[in-house]
Amino acid sequence: MTSELAFVDALRRMATHPAARNFDDDCAVIEIGGEALVLTHDMMAEGVHFVSWQDPADVAWKLVATNMSDLAAKGAEPVGVLLGYQLRERDQRFLEGLEEALAHYRAPLLGGDTIAGSGPQVLGLTAIGRATHRPVPARTGARPGDALWITGPVGAAMIGLEALRSERGDSLAYRRPQALLAEGQALAPLVTAMMDVSDGLLLDASRMARASGVALSIDSAAVPLAAPEHRRDEALRWGDDYQLLFTLPGEVAPPVTAWRIGRVLAEDGVVLLDGAPPEGGLGYEHG
Repeated sequence: MTSELAFVDALRRMATHPAARNFDDDCAVIEIGGEALVLTHDMMAEGVHFVSWQDPADVAWKLVATNMSDLAAKGAEPVGVLLGYQLRERDQRFLEGLEEALAHYRAPLLGGDTIAGSGPQVLGLTAIGRATHRPVPARTGARPGDALWITGPVGAAMIGLEALRSERGDSLAYRRPQALLAEGQALAPLVTAMMDVSDGLLLDASRMARASGVALSIDSAAVPLAAPEHRRDEALRWGDDYQLLFTLPGEVAPPVTAWRIGRVLAEDGVVLLDGAPPEGGLGYEHG
C-alpha cells in the first residue's frame, strides 16, 4: 500500500491551481471577487477514527468538528457543509448528532450523497467557509525569530479514548472535540502561520516547518498537558486534540488564551524537541 505522504506527493503534481496552495495546507482557498472561500474535506473510518460501538451521534459531531477545525485554522466562518454518508443501522442517532453539531457551529447542510455498503463504515464531510481576514492564514509563513504558540493542552483525546474503551472516566474530549472558530478568527490578522493539531503536535509542527522552510524548536516542558506527566512524550505524538498551533512575531502577544511553547529557527523544514530531533515517530500517519 502506498504511504499517505507518497500518495499526497503524487497528487501534488496535479494540484496546479493556486487555490490548492501546493497541498501545503488542509484547505483550499478560492478567491472570488472580493471574497475568499475556504474549502476542506475530512474523512473518518470505523476502527480508525471511531470505534464500532460508539454512539453515532458522537461520530456525527466529530465529523463536523474536525472540518470546522480546519476552517478555524484559516480564520474562516462556516458557510455550509456537504455530507458523504454510508447507510448503517442507527442512522437516526447519526442524524440527531449531525443536527446538533451543525446548529452549534451555525453551518447549514447544503447537500451531499449517500451510499449503501458492507464493511467498516466510511464517512466524509466537505466544509465551506468564508475568510474573515485577507490574506488567509497558511502554514507557509513562519519566519525565524517568530514565537510558537498553542491554544491549549494536548493529550485530552488520548485520555478520552481510554476512558471510552474502559467505560471509566471522562471521554468527552475524544467523542466531541471542539473547533476553535472564534479563536482562529481573532488570530487570523496577526499570525504568520497557523494550523490545527489533528495528527499529533510533533507531526503537525513538522508539517508547518516543512511548508515554511524553517525549524520549529519546541520546549517540551512548556507544552500544556491534559494527561499525566509521565505520559507527556506520548501526548506530544497523539492526535485529535484540535488545538490551534501558530506563530507570531516575537513581540506580539496573542489575543486569545495560549501558551508559548517554542520558537522559529533559520533551519530547513525540521522540528526540534528540546534542541534535538525527536526520537521515534512524530504522530499518526495513514499507511
